[in-house]
Amino acid sequence: MNHLQSEGDLNISLRRAAWAKKHIDPETQQWLDADAAVFLHQSLSTPCLNVLHGCEGAHVEDLQGRRILDFHGNNVHQVGFSNPKVIGAITKQMQELSFCPRRYTNIPAIRLAEKLAALAPGDLNRVLLVPGGTEAIGMAMKLARAATGRFKTISMWDSFHGASLDAISIGGEAIFRKDIGPLLPGAEHVPPPDPAHCPFCKKSCTLQCADYVEYVLEKEGDVCAVIAETVRSTPFIPPVDYWKKIRAACDKHGALLILDEIPTCLGRTGSMFVCEQYNIVPDMLVVGKGLGGGIFPLAALIAREGLNKAMPDRALGHYTHEKNPVACAAALAAIEFLEDEKILEHVRDLGAYTLDQLHAMQQKHPIIGDVRGKGLLIGVELIRANGDRATDEAEHVLYEALRHGLSFKITMGNILTLTPALTITREEMDEALGILDTCFQSL
Repeated sequence: MNHLQSEGDLNISLRRAAWAKKHIDPETQQWLDADAAVFLHQSLSTPCLNVLHGCEGAHVEDLQGRRILDFHGNNVHQVGFSNPKVIGAITKQMQELSFCPRRYTNIPAIRLAEKLAALAPGDLNRVLLVPGGTEAIGMAMKLARAATGRFKTISMWDSFHGASLDAISIGGEAIFRKDIGPLLPGAEHVPPPDPAHCPFCKKSCTLQCADYVEYVLEKEGDVCAVIAETVRSTPFIPPVDYWKKIRAACDKHGALLILDEIPTCLGRTGSMFVCEQYNIVPDMLVVGKGLGGGIFPLAALIAREGLNKAMPDRALGHYTHEKNPVACAAALAAIEFLEDEKILEHVRDLGAYTLDQLHAMQQKHPIIGDVRGKGLLIGVELIRANGDRATDEAEHVLYEALRHGLSFKITMGNILTLTPALTITREEMDEALGILDTCFQSL
């Protein structure tokens, strides 16, 4: 496994350097140099691509005044950047109650927890809030240990659940795990339901990977939880029966099922939560990123009622900003916007339209090996005629698209991952598709 087998795109390539030399002006370069001089350097984010000056709706704007359709957004922009409803709620809440010490509670936090419990499927009606998704994953792992009396976990190779030491223990990307030293004991890994990375599935998922999860559950005998992303943000979309088999296997062997929907919650795939589309209820659901309305860092652990008494005498989270009233006001406003503006219906309609357009584009450009997605989580995989991953070609398309005003992420080295704001219009989507078409023609 190398740096190309990652959710992030490569930022130290010759193409990146050539693009920067041509498109970054002296003032922007000064700020980029200042950034590199003061922040700790780390893969995937150093050096930075550009300096942003503004963001609104489906666009970001750089220091040079260029407006860029952002199909990356770190998956926080479900309601669009700088959503007026969210900003209004934040402003109002800051004037009333800007912070809540942890020994108290507050009405926005209570209302948000009630709303999440009402939206989540089944009996997922106990909530803990936390500033970030990584922390929420950590809380889920602690709760699973306490509830089952076990400590082993099963998670997927190539998965990502956050960058803290416990999260990378269950995560599966080498760029976070390699040479870091001892990780959590009992963190077992299995192949993901992705034919590109599963030895059991070659061209399509045969569910043998699900059978293998049950095999490991049976052989280990003392696994506390299976932890996985319902769908990967690459994306890869497991078949419907996959999660039903995993749910049944967890029930049979006494393990909890924890689904990570941090980047995909709140409408990305056309439903509030992805697991709804698989007709299963996990024991815990972890959400985040867009929960804060694209402004505040906020995540949540939503657990089944039966887990409420698993560890009443110990602290599960108790983070300083666990019930931050301003963040909760932002989240409530974001959810209300999604509901009032019928955004989920828009996502389903526009997502289907976009997939149709990309499939038509696939017929024109042989480099496009696969097009897949749910809602506005869309992947375009580039494959060479000999079957190799078209990594250099993917980078070419990325920087050509940036030149024309479209930003997206490359995952696994050759997958163009397209995740626009859920508020994007048909006209803006057509503009983005036109840019992609032009970029493919330039190969």
